[in-house]
Amino acid sequence: MMRYQRLTINAGFGCPNRDGTLGTTGCSFCNNAAFSPAYCQPQKSIEQQIEEGIAFHHRRRPRNKGPYVAYFQSYSGTYAALPTLRERYEAALAHPQVEGLVIGTRPDCVDDEKLNYLAELAKHHYVMIEYGIESCYDRTLQRVGRGHDYACTVSAVERTAQRGIRCGGHLILGLPGESIDDMLQEADMLSALPINALKLHQLQILKGSPMGDDYLRHPERYPAPFALEEYVRLVKEFRARLRSDIVIERYVSQVPPQYMVDPARAWHHADGRAVTPSDITRMLNRGCEGEG
Repeated sequence: MMRYQRLTINAGFGCPNRDGTLGTTGCSFCNNAAFSPAYCQPQKSIEQQIEEGIAFHHRRRPRNKGPYVAYFQSYSGTYAALPTLRERYEAALAHPQVEGLVIGTRPDCVDDEKLNYLAELAKHHYVMIEYGIESCYDRTLQRVGRGHDYACTVSAVERTAQRGIRCGGHLILGLPGESIDDMLQEADMLSALPINALKLHQLQILKGSPMGDDYLRHPERYPAPFALEEYVRLVKEFRARLRSDIVIERYVSQVPPQYMVDPARAWHHADGRAVTPSDITRMLNRGCEGEG
């Protein structure tokens, strides 16, 4: 399968958990600014963001020349009327170096009309919808203020797959109230769904999020962070239980240190260097043999 470089775009979409439809503060773990590249600003045109995104990736990896897909990452990428979605998606597809779309959204922000439109686009372009699953447990979804239940996730994934649209998901490991056994059981639950890809994220408690504010007042409410070796073991077992054709696109999340409420929760090598996602991948591939 061809590997695409994603160009993150902020198209100015909102979120029902922020505009008052479901809530006003967002999910308790969320601070969108923590994982948005600096060039992603909604006042910029989509074309400008794509050009700056290509330049950004070229500076990091000069030999990287694509192919590219436009990644509608910020907030809920289907949370607008269909004419607005059509205008912004097709503006991205009009760029000569963009071959498709990856759309990050919530399971409660799709309907049949939008899915039918995306199915038509998928006949001629690479299209994937990435759903914020976050947890498979209703008690956790309620606790973090998600605003929908797991049945909503199952319905959205199934309706997406029925139309032949690629489907991915995000899952957070380490949310309060979930045991190791709970997290491993999620591998079985997600394996029963017609998803193509999955991103795993360890819980990071972020400044500017409701969870971050609560953590500063009541740190005793939150589990101790995973030790690095513990997390690697968890992910190895999770991966072994996950359906073999589901591609794990990411094992960890990483945000700039200034967004972390408690920097002590970050992982570091013995020599003080920060542990990177690539380090985690190497440890997973060789087993938990130490940090090097």
